[in-house]
Amino acid sequence: RRCRAFLSGAMKGHHAITPSRHYHNRLPPEIHAPRSAIEMANELRERRPSPDPPQKLEETPPADRAGANSFGDDDTERPSTLKVWILASRPHTLTASIAPVIVGYNLVSRSPPVGYAGGADAAFAFARPSAVAFASFACLIQLATNLHNDYADFVKGADDHRRLGQARATQRGWLTPGQTAGGSTLCLAAAFVLGTRMTLTAGEASGAAFDPTFAFVTLSSCFNAVAYTGGPYPLGYIGLGNISLAYVGLGDLFAFLYFGLVATLGVPYHCLRMSGNRDGVFELFAGGGALHAALLTALPVGFLATAIIVVNNLRDRVTDVHAHKRTMAVRFGGAFTRNEYALLVFGSYAAVAVLAGKMGTAMLLPFLSFPVAIPQLKAVAFGGKDGSDLNDHVGGTARLQLLFCLLLTLGLSLSWR
Repeated sequence: RRCRAFLSGAMKGHHAITPSRHYHNRLPPEIHAPRSAIEMANELRERRPSPDPPQKLEETPPADRAGANSFGDDDTERPSTLKVWILASRPHTLTASIAPVIVGYNLVSRSPPVGYAGGADAAFAFARPSAVAFASFACLIQLATNLHNDYADFVKGADDHRRLGQARATQRGWLTPGQTAGGSTLCLAAAFVLGTRMTLTAGEASGAAFDPTFAFVTLSSCFNAVAYTGGPYPLGYIGLGNISLAYVGLGDLFAFLYFGLVATLGVPYHCLRMSGNRDGVFELFAGGGALHAALLTALPVGFLATAIIVVNNLRDRVTDVHAHKRTMAVRFGGAFTRNEYALLVFGSYAAVAVLAGKMGTAMLLPFLSFPVAIPQLKAVAFGGKDGSDLNDHVGGTARLQLLFCLLLTLGLSLSWR
């Protein structure tokens, strides 16, 4: 009441109101000295506790949630350097490179020696070193692709605060674009050295300076590792900075060809050349050719490799629109992408059913992995999960491919006994 009285007097122009003796004795001792009403009102207001201003509730950005799920709980916490490079290279994706090579190795080490110039002994002698070299080559290409994708998606604006997947090292500022691009370059250089060595040895064994087919595989794999996402480095230096397989919707085809067919057929083809076989490429893959059965076996492997990319693109299709990334999911929508995923998964099992008709019932062993496929199909193809809820099913599809390939390998071994 005193405060209102003083303020009322101040508003009427009485700027120096002295309280009466009655009020003077009842005021706190620290304000006994005469002062203006406005000063006294301000002081009383400061003495009175005021409620805290309402806090604005902000949802944690998806990128922050992704980072918390990875190696840090907030933007100020930087993981160790080792963990940052592990995050950027995504070693958990290497199953997509290793699983097809396991199948390819089994096609040589367990199959009848069809087309091998030196017979079974020649085929088996080259199987293990070829498998180790080609698996290393495939893994290095995968790591280079992952690191370049971390770099290029950031500089092109696809990885920002709206990201729904796991955190990216460049996006979070844990690595500079130059560091991730440099890491990709090192992996590509190592892959090129390995691929060149395999190209030369395959050529020498078959009486040529080098093998042109394996040379094409090496060069195209290295090129596609950076062309998958594109970006100014290194393609910009040769005027191809605008090229990007993923940004124009060719990522699915790339996965099928290189992480399906090439990864599965690389070891059998190299072993054939090392044994001295000089048949033409088309002759090898035609009906009755040495690699015809291997080609049929590679199809279901490629279907599941593509399914991993499909669920990844389904998750990111909303944010990809903002970055002008025209994946198949962006071009044709979520319903099409879910149907594509279902077709690829069911197609892989249909393919082994066809193989079982040609090679025996042991080829039906991959059907034992179908219980792992059920939750992926429910969530991706039929369940309607979307956005960050699909993160678990990217890894789930990769695990399905690995289990499928291991059972396929066992089926091949049993069918050729």
